[in-house]
Amino acid sequence: MNMSSRKVVMQGMSRVMTYDSRSPQLLARVVAAGGLAVIPTDTVYGIVCDPCNDAAIDRLFQAKHRPRTKSIQVLLDGVEAMDKLDLRLPAPLDRLAGALLPGPFSPIALVGQSCPLRTPRMEPDGLTQAVRVPDSPICRALLQVTGPLAASSANRSGNPSVETVQQAKAELGDSVDLYLDGGPTPGSVASTVVEADKTDPDGIHVLRQGVIGEARVRALLSDQTDVGEGQ
Repeated sequence: MNMSSRKVVMQGMSRVMTYDSRSPQLLARVVAAGGLAVIPTDTVYGIVCDPCNDAAIDRLFQAKHRPRTKSIQVLLDGVEAMDKLDLRLPAPLDRLAGALLPGPFSPIALVGQSCPLRTPRMEPDGLTQAVRVPDSPICRALLQVTGPLAASSANRSGNPSVETVQQAKAELGDSVDLYLDGGPTPGSVASTVVEADKTDPDGIHVLRQGVIGEARVRALLSDQTDVGEGQ
């Protein structure tokens, strides 16, 4: 960790930077030091941290004024990263992932015993974790250097999601160590969160309506060819 990232994290000073080729390494240093950062995704700006660091995750919840009992997502640079984290998508979410990822789709994965993440949520049937593979060149470039990131929308709990780094800074202030400005995001609507549900005719339950409408998700499941080919 160089002196600049130490200053950002240890002295609690926020730094706003326009995204450039140095950004992935800077973000990696801030995250490794237990810091918080705000980055653009393919939906809205998100606040991120090390998903294996309990203290950093606590800071994220505090910054958002969000109860620690609420769930947060993990951003990945590709679906294949799930294997290293001992995460598995149950049917039919595995087929939906083939059609909708990368993109604004957040399926709920099942968590295995060797998963190193500190973000999973305990459900009656075991631990679960929402995952995201953003369809954003900037976000994917960052994730390829940092590895998985715990993430939530970059706003105070209960407030609207934000589309610019300036809006994020107004919401979260100096509770965040690094803000990366990648320009406005495509909109203010977050990803669609879906879990498997054996009691549903299509085998799913939409937990949060987002960019991808529930009708499209269910239509994909009714068209086995489209889902199988990842269209």
